[in-house]
Amino acid sequence: MVAFASSAARAVLVCCALLLVSAPACAGGSESAATPLKIGLLFDYSPDSEEKARDRERAFHLAVQHVNAAGGVFGRPVETVVRDSTRDPTVAVEEARRMIEEDGVHVLVGPNSSANSLPVAEQVAGPASIPVISPSASSSLLTGAVDNDFFFRATLSDGAQGLVLAQLARDLGFANVGLVYRNDAWGRSLFESFERAWTGELKAVLLPASQTTFLPELRETASGGAEALIVLTFEGEGAVVIREAVETGLYSRFVLPGALKSPALAAAVGGALAGAYGTAGAAAPESTALAEWDAAFVAEYGNPPEYAYVRGTYDATIALALAAQAAGSVDGTAIRDQLRSIGSGPGTVITPSAAGVAEALRILGDGGEVDYEGVATTMDWDGNGDLRRGHVGVWRFMDDGMAEDLYTVPFDSGSSR
Repeated sequence: MVAFASSAARAVLVCCALLLVSAPACAGGSESAATPLKIGLLFDYSPDSEEKARDRERAFHLAVQHVNAAGGVFGRPVETVVRDSTRDPTVAVEEARRMIEEDGVHVLVGPNSSANSLPVAEQVAGPASIPVISPSASSSLLTGAVDNDFFFRATLSDGAQGLVLAQLARDLGFANVGLVYRNDAWGRSLFESFERAWTGELKAVLLPASQTTFLPELRETASGGAEALIVLTFEGEGAVVIREAVETGLYSRFVLPGALKSPALAAAVGGALAGAYGTAGAAAPESTALAEWDAAFVAEYGNPPEYAYVRGTYDATIALALAAQAAGSVDGTAIRDQLRSIGSGPGTVITPSAAGVAEALRILGDGGEVDYEGVATTMDWDGNGDLRRGHVGVWRFMDDGMAEDLYTVPFDSGSSR
């Protein structure tokens, strides 16, 4: 009996010692002590989108680097998984399931497109209780997605983008425009938003899928005397549309969405876009952290971001890491339930930098509260996972094919209705 008691006592002492040693790492719960947070990145790496995806992936890795340099989440380095959604929603759903069921990811950044985000949110993330933040999926259809409140985004919905796109076309002096749009959740949503806000003449035509020429559609849009063409599609199709429009003399002036804010597109059409204007999600102009974050990106990769939604990718990644730290768990529901509080406070205002992330992780680890002010936008989500506030930027292609940011337009859902 004495020997048994001594053995039990020793076992208790060993267990207590182990608990004391692991206490900093498991302050949020025993589950986090055993399991490091694993974040998945699900982007479209199709040939005409690869450079865009790689630029955004750099921001993803920079965010994880900042988190891990500060000790990680629950005192453990964050792990990552990157997969290619392609442009096919069926593949996106399959890859999302693989990331959850085989790779064991706890949260997802992406998909980058609305067409992929909608089925991933409804068929995978929602049923599996996996929080997802897309940095760029803007379709208004996502507002009503049946996702059990697990889908969020780090960009404004097309309800804001279409308003600014229509205003830009008017400001450029156009009263009659043609428009082509992609037949998916993003293309239809942005077209409908533009159409509601547009006050001039409009001839809009849907782009058929899997075509190598769009001359019939272009001729139809120009049939009413359009002065410029609004091109709502992705880079590969966009290059074909713009080249054919210029070569046939149908159009020489274009207005573009953020999906076409691409130096590669400008190069592909041989200077035809010099002076063309467009809109895209943008950081607040008064953001004091923007220059610091850009400098950190350049220090790591040698060049500033070239494409839209790079900064939003960083914000999405940081928000998920901070929500997990606040939850003290890798449980998806627990992380989801912390996203709105870390994005809108109350709490210590946190800037998007290595030092800011380290401070946030420390405060949350001590049981405090933070208000993460993203580099792209404030992470203030409503009940649908949509941003309440943000900015839409206006930009222009220069003669060298690079995009020059001109100004931003603020959006506040509370004052826009």
